[in-house]
Amino acid sequence: MNRRTFSKTLATGALGAAALSPGSLAPAMPLPAETPLDESPFKISIMLWTVFHGLPFEQRLEKVAEAGYHAVQLVTEALTWTDDEFRRYNKKRAELGITFDTVCSVRHGAGDPSVREAFLADIRESLKIMDRIECPKLIVMSGNVVPGLSPQAQHASCVEGLKRAAELVEGKGITLLLENIDLEENPHYYMWSMPEAFKIIDEVNHPQAKVLYDFFHAQISGGNLISNLERHFDKVGLIHIADVPGRHQPGTGEINYLNIYKKLGELNYNRYVAMEFFPIGDPVKILAAARQEALQAAQERKP
Repeated sequence: MNRRTFSKTLATGALGAAALSPGSLAPAMPLPAETPLDESPFKISIMLWTVFHGLPFEQRLEKVAEAGYHAVQLVTEALTWTDDEFRRYNKKRAELGITFDTVCSVRHGAGDPSVREAFLADIRESLKIMDRIECPKLIVMSGNVVPGLSPQAQHASCVEGLKRAAELVEGKGITLLLENIDLEENPHYYMWSMPEAFKIIDEVNHPQAKVLYDFFHAQISGGNLISNLERHFDKVGLIHIADVPGRHQPGTGEINYLNIYKKLGELNYNRYVAMEFFPIGDPVKILAAARQEALQAAQERKP
């Protein structure tokens, strides 16, 4: 499932497939020396919708493992799995030592009061899926701007929707993650501002509700990436990585990811960092190099 399509169709709940455009190929990045996982403060995952298209799901997991990753994030894939597919895919991930750490399967937005019950029903359905794949984190979105609803009212609706959702995950070891989407990707999306995202989570005031800090979207929406990270560090539950422009690997655009990784190391960020980019070059080699770069930079944190 293409997450761009998912964010754009969120308001109506209509999900559809879309072709990805990973860009022209370029020579693969060299693989740096292996960095031990236990020396990094954070864990690294792959948002699977960006890579290894056209392969059976088990083979996609094998490619993830080949690139050195032990965690995968899904969009809506598991919503349509049969019992046999759940069995096979859980068996394969166990064989490869892979965790399904996050899903993004909530079709309705938290910010539209007219679909509140549908939003909560989506949460309940997602929790059933997450239980079957032992997944602890769920991405939720604000949805699009609601015609006739003031920004203040939609902000309040996001807060109320997330409070209601937090009641459903209370004590279950599940973290809800509110995601920002930039207006170039979806000009109708409500929650594009990082400061507002953090304000919403502050007002929800629940330990199981955090922000998904997507640096790609945040850079397009206003930048100030490291400052926002430092000021609101306690509210960050997941980080997504891609460079601007083009959503390719770090080093292809304008974001200084080396400094971001170093800052994450200094802050002792111990949650997930997920690669969500279209690799230019061989995907396995590019992903492996991106992982090692992140781990090595994090170890350069100041004492």
